[in-house]
Formats: sequence, C-alpha cells, structure tokens
Amino acid sequence: MNHWIIAPVVLPAVLAPFIVLAARYHIGIQRTFSVAGVLALMAIALGLVVQVSDGSILLYQLSHWAAPFGIVLVGDRLSTMMVLLTVVLALFVLLYAIGSGWDNRGRHFHALFQFQLMGILGAFLTGDLFNLFVFFEVLLIASYGLMIHAGGNARLKAGVQYVLFNLVGSTLFLFALGSIYAETGTLNMADLANRVTLIGAEETVGIRVAAVLLLLVFAIKAAVVPLHFWLPSSYAEAPAPVAALFAIMTKVGAYAIIRVYTMIFPPDLQATAGLHDLWLLPAALVSLAIGMVGVLAARRLDRLVAFSVIGSMGMVMVAISLFTPAGIAAALYYIVHSTLAGAALFLISDLVRTGRANLELTPQPPFGGLALTAGLFFAGAIAMAGLPPLSGFLGKLLVLDAAIGSDLVVWIWVIVLVSSLIGIVGFARAGSMVFWKSHGEAASEVASAMTRPAVLSYVAAGGLISLLVANTVFAGQMHAYTTTMAAELFAPQPYISTVVDTPGKLSKPKEGL
Repeated sequence: MNHWIIAPVVLPAVLAPFIVLAARYHIGIQRTFSVAGVLALMAIALGLVVQVSDGSILLYQLSHWAAPFGIVLVGDRLSTMMVLLTVVLALFVLLYAIGSGWDNRGRHFHALFQFQLMGILGAFLTGDLFNLFVFFEVLLIASYGLMIHAGGNARLKAGVQYVLFNLVGSTLFLFALGSIYAETGTLNMADLANRVTLIGAEETVGIRVAAVLLLLVFAIKAAVVPLHFWLPSSYAEAPAPVAALFAIMTKVGAYAIIRVYTMIFPPDLQATAGLHDLWLLPAALVSLAIGMVGVLAARRLDRLVAFSVIGSMGMVMVAISLFTPAGIAAALYYIVHSTLAGAALFLISDLVRTGRANLELTPQPPFGGLALTAGLFFAGAIAMAGLPPLSGFLGKLLVLDAAIGSDLVVWIWVIVLVSSLIGIVGFARAGSMVFWKSHGEAASEVASAMTRPAVLSYVAAGGLISLLVANTVFAGQMHAYTTTMAAELFAPQPYISTVVDTPGKLSKPKEGL
C-alpha cells in the first residue's frame, strides 16, 4: 500500500487549520507556510507521476479496509497528471496573490486556499463516488469563501449565484448516488464497473437514470451549455488569483466524466447505450460557439476571459464526447493547455486592472508596465484563440483529427474553425482597445497615479505563459503520454483489479487459507 497518495489530501488539510490558529494575524508567516506547503505538494506530485509512469496503479486503503467496504485513494496516470497540473497552477497563483497583495485584502485567504487544494486533489485521487461528492463539497465550501474575498456588492451577488447553482448540482449528485447505491449496493468505482455489467437488459431503467443524473452534475461543474450560466459573473467578479485557480475547477467536471464514463459506464455498455452521443456532443459544440461569441461581445476584459473559459471547456467536451482513445488523448492535452491559458489570462487582466481605472474595453490613458502587460496578453490571447505556434493550435488540430470518424465530423470542423475565427476577432478587438488605442489618449493625473504591477506578479503571469510554451515545445511527448493514458482508460481492468483484489480488512481470504 502506497502511503504517499494520501499526502496531497492530508498536507493542505493540516496546513489550513494551522494557518488559522497559529498565524491568523501574521501575513508573512501565512505566506511562508502556504508557499512551502505548495512546494511540498509539487515534490509529492512529481514523485507520484514518476511512480505511475510505467503503468503502475497506486492504492491507499484507509485503515486498511479493502474495497468496497473502505475508503480508497487510487493513483494512475490520469489522476496523478491532474494532481501535478493543479499544484503547478497553485504555485503561480499563490505567487501572484502574494505579489499583488490580494491575499492581504481579506481574511483567511491562505487557509481557504489550502482547503481548496485539499478538495481538488482529493477529487482527482478518490476511488469512490461518495467521496468524490465529499471532496466536491470541500472544494465548493472553500471556493465560496474565496469568491467573496475582499468583499464588494458585485462580488457578493456573484457569490450567492455561484452558491445557489452549485447547491442544485450537489442535490442532483446525492440523488444520483442514492439511485446507484439502490441499484448496485456499492459506490466504489472499481466495484461498480464490475456490478453494472451484471445488470440485465430489462432492469436498466434505474441505472440509466443515475447515469444521466451524474452526467448532468458533471456538466454543471464543467460549465457545459445550458448549465453554464453561473460561470461568467462568478469568474469575472472573483479576485484574479481565485479566478485563475478556478480554471482547474471546470476540469474537475471533465475529469469526472472521463473517469466515470470510461470505467463505469463505457460507450459499449448496453445499460447506458446511446447516452454519450445523445446530447453531450451537441451541447459541447454549442458551448464552444457561445463561449467564443461571448468573447466577441464582451464589454469588459474579465468577462471576455470568463467566456473564453466556457469556449475552451466546449472544445474539451467536444473531444471527450467522441469517447474514442484519440478523442480522450486530444482532450487531455487540451485540458493542460486551456487550464494554463485561462489562468494566465485572468492574471493578466488583473495586471491591466492595476494600471487602469476599470476593465471596460474602451480607450483609456496609458498605464505603467503597458508594453510588458501587452506582450503577455498577446501570448495568452494567441494560446486561447488557438493560433500557431502555441499549444492551442496543436490542441485544436488533435481534436479535429480525432473527430474524423464521427458522424458529426462536418459540424465539428465547421463550428471549431468558425468559433476560432470569432475568438481571434474578439481577442484582437480587446487588445487594440486596451493597449494600442491607449496611446491615442493623453496621459492624465489619474493615469500617472496608477500603481505599477509588482515584479512578482509579472513573474507569476509570465511563468504560466512559459509553461504554455513548454507544452508546445514538448507537444510530441505530451501527446504520446496522453495517448498512453487514453489507452489505459479504455482498458481499465488493471485499475479495477488493483482496487478490488488487493487484500485488506473484510477482503476475500486467499485461496488455500
């Protein structure tokens, strides 16, 4: 049993209350322990990625209780990659929060940040649907506090909307779990994969309803149309570091769809046949189109970035909804790209906010650090719009290539290409308004009094852009890794055997004993 798998959950869970109890009034100590904790998480995540790189499945049984009776955490290529992506993102977001002073504009930022990491990392590592729900609630509760960090009426209003919409999702999640348990008697994902195949063709109504409910819940988390209404205002009004960290939260929904609908309800399962292509692919295409139209129509830079996140999630879901190894491999590559690009753009929009009176897309006087901020925005916009040479272009090529065998290949190609064009126009319009046309306005006393962004803020935003460049340079290796990962997902027997057959308390006795 590998004890390192639980470390990404336990470390932030211990660090958060320590920060609240021992360093509540000492922002310097909070920052030190928070950064140290994230660096430790990064070392652990790298170690886990190395351990599973040969196809090994890591298992941790709490109190040594065997599945399906006990709680298990499981590490494979997919979960450990998502853990590493989350921790790397968290480091740059944390550096930005410290450099910009956002962490000191309200109370308990670092404690909530650690609880948020605990929930996200736990969701990626859990091998049980009920504990997936538990970790969803942990990350949501922490995100509620982070959403309204530093206060403000607009932020509070967006936070209430965010809470209410996600409470609906949590309620549906409980209904789905109840239905699944009533039909199968278990919520362990590996055990479910075995039991669902035993359900007869005439008894599939209950499990099909549960599968649909789960898909709705995960679609809410992933902000898929028409369940996306909560995202634009919530992300736009959240503090910039919080919105940047939230870039990984929509990917939790995508991860859950990939995990559940390749292992428990795979495309060839008779009980849920036709569920995947009934509405998921059309909804994903509409999400992509609406996201990019929102980019073009946005009147504020932060809302433009929020709509670009919806568009990028639409692209991810298009690839996932194909439910082929090529489609999942393309989706996983694009998940890494879109997470880094979305987070970088949220941080860059805050750099703009530091020097401007507001984020309205109107000509305003020049501000401090204009050239450097413009360069970062230019790189981030290229990546998110999918222009060469950055990874967004390569990711879209992979998605288009994976779609060739689909019945809706023409629709996919047309909507992807047209929405990309719309996104390019939208980002170009925003860039010209914020950066190029600002030179046409005379400097004023207000402009000269604006604060220049801190160096650490530029380091954090630039670091994310550098990771996008690395994702492009090593695209071949990344795609090879995601292809191997996708093949592993469509052949989940090693995962299932590791979880179900590993001995522990109340496990089956070994033969001959």
